[in-house]
Amino acid sequence: MKTPPDEPLQSRRTFVRTMTLGAAVLGSSGAGGLAAEVAELTKGGERRPGVVLMGLGLYSRGELAPAFEHTKLCRLAGVITGDRDKGLKWSRYLGFPERNIWSYESMHEIAGNPEVDIVYVVTPNGLHAEHTVKAALAGKHVICEKPMANTVAECDAMLAACAKSNVQLSIGYRLHYDPFHIELDRLAREKDFGSLTRLSGEHSWTFRSRAWRIEKSLSGGGPLMDVGIYVIQAACRAAMAQPVAITARVLPKTRPELFNEVEETIEWTMEFPGGVTCEASSSYNRDANNFRAEGARGWIRFDPAYAYRGIEVETSRGRLNYPAVPQQALHMDDFSTCVLTGRKTPVSGLMGRDHLRVIEAIYKSAAEGGRRMALA
Repeated sequence: MKTPPDEPLQSRRTFVRTMTLGAAVLGSSGAGGLAAEVAELTKGGERRPGVVLMGLGLYSRGELAPAFEHTKLCRLAGVITGDRDKGLKWSRYLGFPERNIWSYESMHEIAGNPEVDIVYVVTPNGLHAEHTVKAALAGKHVICEKPMANTVAECDAMLAACAKSNVQLSIGYRLHYDPFHIELDRLAREKDFGSLTRLSGEHSWTFRSRAWRIEKSLSGGGPLMDVGIYVIQAACRAAMAQPVAITARVLPKTRPELFNEVEETIEWTMEFPGGVTCEASSSYNRDANNFRAEGARGWIRFDPAYAYRGIEVETSRGRLNYPAVPQQALHMDDFSTCVLTGRKTPVSGLMGRDHLRVIEAIYKSAAEGGRRMALA
């Protein structure tokens, strides 16, 4: 579901109509036993943690802002934006006070502000490190959109800043809270289909015009950084491990005038412990959204696999049916329980760093003609 360009925010009514909280997710261990925690933490009517959105682009206005209709434990407390007029529109539409509109230059003023507990960084990839460090130095917990940063070195700086300020860092891996992907975790863990050893996946979409996502300084790369990372996350969940080796290649560009800074299409193989392999690809020149995991006694296939809603899954035993859930709301509520209780987020900055290590190895293998890259 995309936000029409002439609408400042997705219709609340539309979002509410299409989203239904799934009891299977709220009560699952994969979502952190969220229902029980929320019930316990809210029974006394305590103030809900305040979240500030940093960056008011399409994802913030089309997905994150409407998600606050479904959060049980946190609330939208304000915004950080380079456009104050836009911030004022958000304030009037969503009901937070105008005093809680900050610019990127004035965001240090959130330090000591009791209305702000969490900063959600939704700026371009190349700014994630700078903005996460600033939020951490202000003493605020951070959710940072994926990919965590452009480089592993930037990830290390983010982790160090959060550790120094004693705040938690979570990465925007919303699919950790989706019931279909939670079922993938269960199948991997309990081996209903045997060990899932043959994995494959692709996430691609057709990119038509110049934007920050193909400017390397802001994006860090092309489709691999943008959507290919979803395949990496799914494969790591199915394998219950990180890759031990990578082989990759970049395909010839069909539109070199557009993709003059980043790859257009990339393919890679991930090797995991125990002989598990994943064949993966990502492109800005075709449309695909799938993942498959196969064991000796069965298989599971997602298509689409990584969507905000409308995920469809078939298995060797039949079709899976779960209610639609507000993935982003579940993530923000789960992180709020972490902030209130000290529990560690299951989608941590360390996970984000692990995925950047894989991405760096993919790019290095491709740059060196497909040489197999071992990951220590």
